[in-house]
Amino acid sequence: MEVKTQINTLRDELREHNYKYYVNDNPTISDFEFDKKLEQLKSLEAAHPEFYDATSPSVRVGGEVTKNFHTVKHINRMYSLDNSYSIEDLKDWEARIKKIVDGAIQYTCELKYDGASISLHYENGKFVQAVTRGDGNQGDEVTANVRTIRSVPLQLKGDAIPEKFEIRGEIVLPWEGFYKMNEERAAQGLDLYRNPRNTASGSLKLQDSAEVAKRPLDCLLYQLAGNNLPVQSQFDSLMLARKWGFKAPAASKLVSSIEEVFEFINHWDVARKQLPYETDGVVVKVNSLRQQEELGFTAKSPKWAMAYKFAAEQVSTRLEEITYQVGRTGSITPVANLEAVEISGTTVRRASLHNADQIEKLDIRVGDEVYVEKGGEIIPKIVAVDLSKRPQNSVPTIYATHCPECHTELVRKVEDAKHFCPNEMACPPQVKGRIEHFISRKAMDIDGIGAETVGQLVEAGMIHNYADLYDLTVEQVLPLERMAQKSAENMVNGITASKQVPFERLLFGLGIRYVGETVAKKLAKFYKNMDSLMAMPAAPDKENIDLFADVTSPADKKIEELSAIPEIGAAIAQSVVEFITDKRQLEIVDRLGKAGLQLALSEEQLEGQTDKLVGKSFVISGVFEMSRNDLKKLIEDNGGKVSSSLSSKTDYLVRGENMGPSKLEKAEKLGITMLSEQEFIEMV
Repeated sequence: MEVKTQINTLRDELREHNYKYYVNDNPTISDFEFDKKLEQLKSLEAAHPEFYDATSPSVRVGGEVTKNFHTVKHINRMYSLDNSYSIEDLKDWEARIKKIVDGAIQYTCELKYDGASISLHYENGKFVQAVTRGDGNQGDEVTANVRTIRSVPLQLKGDAIPEKFEIRGEIVLPWEGFYKMNEERAAQGLDLYRNPRNTASGSLKLQDSAEVAKRPLDCLLYQLAGNNLPVQSQFDSLMLARKWGFKAPAASKLVSSIEEVFEFINHWDVARKQLPYETDGVVVKVNSLRQQEELGFTAKSPKWAMAYKFAAEQVSTRLEEITYQVGRTGSITPVANLEAVEISGTTVRRASLHNADQIEKLDIRVGDEVYVEKGGEIIPKIVAVDLSKRPQNSVPTIYATHCPECHTELVRKVEDAKHFCPNEMACPPQVKGRIEHFISRKAMDIDGIGAETVGQLVEAGMIHNYADLYDLTVEQVLPLERMAQKSAENMVNGITASKQVPFERLLFGLGIRYVGETVAKKLAKFYKNMDSLMAMPAAPDKENIDLFADVTSPADKKIEELSAIPEIGAAIAQSVVEFITDKRQLEIVDRLGKAGLQLALSEEQLEGQTDKLVGKSFVISGVFEMSRNDLKKLIEDNGGKVSSSLSSKTDYLVRGENMGPSKLEKAEKLGITMLSEQEFIEMV
């Protein structure tokens, strides 16, 4: 037999045996026979490197070393999911959906596996890239490490496979493998891994892929992403994924009502304890991809999916002390310091107490026996106090009156749940926190500098705010601890490169209270530049003031102006005005402009934007020739607002094919003007 044919035959055989063993859990040859075939393949490939193939089963053993994991922007954003904890939450979600889409709604129920989120990319049926979720917009490329996971197909089976697509899922560590790894570590006298999820996540960032190959990781896939996919529903996409060779768990089920969804939840709340993996809930998705498209997304989550979290584990322990943390915006968070306790495989020593009202509501005191719950929270929380075990000498908790860091007296506005430290320009955690926020991925994304370096720079007196970063030189930062010449150059180069970051991300990076990513984009889009945002309305002419008139101050007028922007509420408007009327903040912004940062939308961003649709509200429904996202962008680029449901405030319904009859009936009843896709395009 010709060598190339022999190699290809062995590869095909090993791929099929891999699939039967790791995906179908139904091996047809022994491990010994598999290893013999693999050794034969590796010998032939070593002797004939001209026949190298990145999808060969031999690459599973790893060996590639990755010193730095490159950041990769996701082609399709990886959203997080909204959480629910009761059937009432799910019914409310269904009610919101039914206001937007017409017709019967089916749901795909899937188990929510607790692992590390991953996106796998395929081209022409071959595995080419793996990217972690990261912040949802971009993640780290971990291709070499994921290639070693046996249940990840390197070459897909079957036909009708799209030229390019991606599939999302979770990298998990089964319980059996986790226990075995800990047995080995115990025998070597090493610290034990705390839980499967963190161990799986940490495995993806190991530099040596050969070490990753030794770990019994698994990959469970659940979501196709890309253009022109050959499916019309989520459930069909799972079946197609299995046909192509992916391990898409068979526990998924197609149902037709929220009641059936809850039957699925109740079953798996018990049955999950027999599964080989960690699960913490159920994900419910609208099955129809057309309905998913119509429902769209919020700033953070798909409207067509909901995660139901199983009841959280509760344990009791003793509250030893209450301390207070200062956030970057000055918010004070009380923290319960606990006697160490195990919850869901992790050791918990601290829990959030949220605010003064929560402490008063629970009447929580130092020395109390308290019930701690982890649930969907990253930081565990205290949910109750066991009053029967309260010490006789217990005294009520008196909330802090001064900042624990700078000792400034705390303030609390009527509308705020939290206390705040007003010393924002000099309180150390606020100074560091604002700079850390400014350099973060979603803001200025400055390479070569992290929280530890920010701390060093602040403590050394080199920087006092984020504008100071742009005055730093290599010579200045070299004396910092663990700062080599190359590191110093990378940091300064990263700071310089950030001058090209778009205006809306700079606006987010300024750290104005309540101004998140979405609000920053809306403000940037509305005002176009920093000067317009900061411009205050003219003050009333003192000589011509009618003593009996209701005189509105420039600040109040600006708050009104901001509040008129869709989805900008009074609290956000007030916070923005406080920022733009603070001389210290204005001086910092001025320095950023002089340093060359982008304080306005670029010409490219402004291209095609008009005010033709300002003040007009649109609802989009049906199937169109252009994508719904492009249609939505066209409305927003011309100043219009896109809503998800019809109301008396809707000006236009852009009507596509297959629009539901109830939406049509409602539009006619409300007298809403309806436009075809072509009529809308002519309008703009």
